[in-house]
Amino acid sequence: MIEIEAIPSDAGQRLDHVLQRHLPQYSRARLQEWIKADRVRVDGLPAKPSALLRAGARLTVEPAAPAPLNAFPEAIPLRILYEDAAALAVDKPAGMTVHAGAGAHAGTLVNALLHRFGELSRAAGDDRPGIVHRLDKNTSGVILVARTDAAHRALAAQFSSRTVEKVYLALVQGSVKLDHGFIDQPIERDPKNRVRMTARTGHGRRALTEYRVVERFAAHTLLDVRIHTGRTHQIRAHMAWLGHPVAGDRVYGAQPDPSLPQRFFLHARRIAFVSPATGERVTLECGLPRELEDRLADLRASAD
Repeated sequence: MIEIEAIPSDAGQRLDHVLQRHLPQYSRARLQEWIKADRVRVDGLPAKPSALLRAGARLTVEPAAPAPLNAFPEAIPLRILYEDAAALAVDKPAGMTVHAGAGAHAGTLVNALLHRFGELSRAAGDDRPGIVHRLDKNTSGVILVARTDAAHRALAAQFSSRTVEKVYLALVQGSVKLDHGFIDQPIERDPKNRVRMTARTGHGRRALTEYRVVERFAAHTLLDVRIHTGRTHQIRAHMAWLGHPVAGDRVYGAQPDPSLPQRFFLHARRIAFVSPATGERVTLECGLPRELEDRLADLRASAD
C-alpha cells in the first residue's frame, strides 16, 4: 500500500495527474486503471481520475501486478548499438516487424528484446513493451527502446518536442532537382488504399522532411533525409509526393528492383537523444546492411 498526502500545489489538480507526479515510476495508463478498479482512495473513498483534489487530502494506492504481456520472448539474434540503465538502441534488420499486430506475432523485435533483456517499459501497452517509436518492417537501422516507464515518458517527450535527431539514407528513383530541399506537406491515410499514407490530398497531420543529395546516379539519387516529425510512412509518402519514390517501394509506386528483394532502400542511419539515465546527449550511427551497400556498388560500377 502506498500513502500520499496532497501538497498545496496539488490543490485543484486532477487525481490522475497528481498521482503521476508523485508516482513517476508508473505510467499514467496504469494509474488510471487502478483508479477505475477502486485501488485508489481519496480520504478513504473511491474517486474518478478527473476528481479535483484539496491540499491535505490523503491518498492510498494499492498497486496491482501488471497483466501478462501479450508479447512473448523468442531467441532471436540482436545487434545492440547502445545500452544504459534507461534505454537501448538496436540495429533492426529489414524484414523484422517491431511489435505484434495483424498477422504478425512471432519473430518481432519486441519478442527478441524480451528474450534478451526481460522487463521493459510497459507505458506503450502490453503488446509493445519498450517501444517509443517504430520503423517500418522493411526499413533497417537504429531504433530506440525504453527500459522503464519513466525512461519511456522522458524519451517520448523528446520525440514530441522534436529534439530527437533522426537521419535516414534513402535511394530514390529519378534525378532529384534540388541538392537540398524541405517538404512541409500534411500526411493522412490514403482514402483509396488503406495500407499506405498519402501527401497528395493536402489534409492530415503536418509532416516535415528535410533532404540533401549525397550522390547522383543515372536513374537514382541517394539522399540524406532528416525527419522533423514522426508520421507513419513519412519519408516514403513524401518522396512519392515529390515524384521520386524510394527504390523498391512498390506500395508507393516505385518500379520493381531485383537488387532489393523483399525490401526497399530506406535505412535509419543515425539517431541522437538525451539519455534519461545520464542526462548526456548520445549520438549513434548505424552502417548500411550488406544488400544496400551492394546496390550502391552496382550503381557506381554501372556509372564507370
